[in-house]
Amino acid sequence: MRPNSYQILGETFVVIWDDGHESYYPLEALRRACPCAGCSGEPDLFGRMAGGGPQRYRPESFQLRSVEATGNYALQPNWADGHSFGMWTFERLRNFCPCEDCEESRKWAASASPKPLGE
Repeated sequence: MRPNSYQILGETFVVIWDDGHESYYPLEALRRACPCAGCSGEPDLFGRMAGGGPQRYRPESFQLRSVEATGNYALQPNWADGHSFGMWTFERLRNFCPCEDCEESRKWAASASPKPLGE
């Protein structure tokens, strides 16, 4: 799955996917979920999470200046406060879609996944 097109529309980032699905991401939610190591942390060699402490946001932290394609797999947001890390892979971005249909699909997938023994 890949974006056919994308644009910043007010306080929303809109993606039209190649399957026709439309995703409308509130900019604040997108920034707060930034996947970069500084915002979300990253695992060390032993799998423990490091970094990703509390963030200090300003109003311009939620203003999107531009979005650039990174290769054939991700989009790179560039925020007005200078933050330009946190590439969103197409798969991660699609899985983050806040629409009701995608929320329902995630709930169904979670309930259908196998449970560990003893639960």
